[in-house]
Amino acid sequence: MTKRILAASLATLTIAASQAAMAARDHISIVGSSTVYPFTTTVAERFSRSTQFKTPVVESTGTGGGMKLFCQGVGETTADVTGASRRIKESELKTCNDNGVDVVEVQVGYDGIVLANAKGADPLQLTRKDIFLALAREVPNPDGSETLVANPYKTWKDVNPALPAMKIEVLGPPPTSGTRDAFAELAMEGGCKKFDWIAAKKKQDKNAYKAICHTVREDGAYVEAGENDNLIVNKLVANPDALGIFGFSFLDQNADKVQGSVIENHKPTFESIAEQSYPVSRPLFIYVKKAHIDVIPGMKQFLAEFTNERAWGEDGYLADKGMIPLSTTRRQEVATNVRKMNALTNLAIKE
Repeated sequence: MTKRILAASLATLTIAASQAAMAARDHISIVGSSTVYPFTTTVAERFSRSTQFKTPVVESTGTGGGMKLFCQGVGETTADVTGASRRIKESELKTCNDNGVDVVEVQVGYDGIVLANAKGADPLQLTRKDIFLALAREVPNPDGSETLVANPYKTWKDVNPALPAMKIEVLGPPPTSGTRDAFAELAMEGGCKKFDWIAAKKKQDKNAYKAICHTVREDGAYVEAGENDNLIVNKLVANPDALGIFGFSFLDQNADKVQGSVIENHKPTFESIAEQSYPVSRPLFIYVKKAHIDVIPGMKQFLAEFTNERAWGEDGYLADKGMIPLSTTRRQEVATNVRKMNALTNLAIKE
């Protein structure tokens, strides 16, 4: 009995010490997706102007990098919030939970992934099949047999005779990026499964299927350009033959410099992404550390600002920045969950 009381007392002291340490930090720490970064930064600035709290510190680390930092544990040295341009993975949620982190999921809107080139260059009209054939490491044998070969295609015309004889050169994010994950799933896999014999592999061997559909070629046709989307925009301006992969918000903010490719007859627009007719669109999230809510100053107020209609509503200031709002019903559902601070327990919960 004495040992149990001692253990309980030590646990209480540990929690109290952790909370005291967190209380020593007087600002919110936010990490994560480069796509979500401009939205969290905007909310952080509005929040600091309208309250007495210090401006949150926002770092663009990429979705994967943000999850690693966020899931390290609780305490002053760990992030309070992470932005994600894809949903948290099962493995990441397990890491968080194993480290004592209860995660509150907040879907904040939608974004589209664009394949853009410089304004003034000829815009491309692509299909997801074109994208897969252009960028996958291995592709179906051009002889029509149900075998895979190292990607032989050098130009877009090689991929599809209707496309220009322009060298395949695509600047995109690294593997740690949520944009890269979403692009692989929505664009490349979307084209990969057009081949019935590859699609059939999903039931036979899911890992093998994913390796075929998601693995990007490494022969120079795809160039990792880091997490800085502004850098990609500048490189596209300098090289009109290149294409770049980034979120719709960056296209929207740089519409004087770059233009989005048409994908399966749909232009990347605010409207096409909102109605999800644009085939390469995705949800955006922030994830919140429940243990920090009542400890780090301003956490509740920051979340209230992010989920306020003036921010994420159809006429909110985040829509002006290029974020596509959730439906009214979905916004109400998410806001209710935020107020209740319900921790995410499994990924079967509706996105």
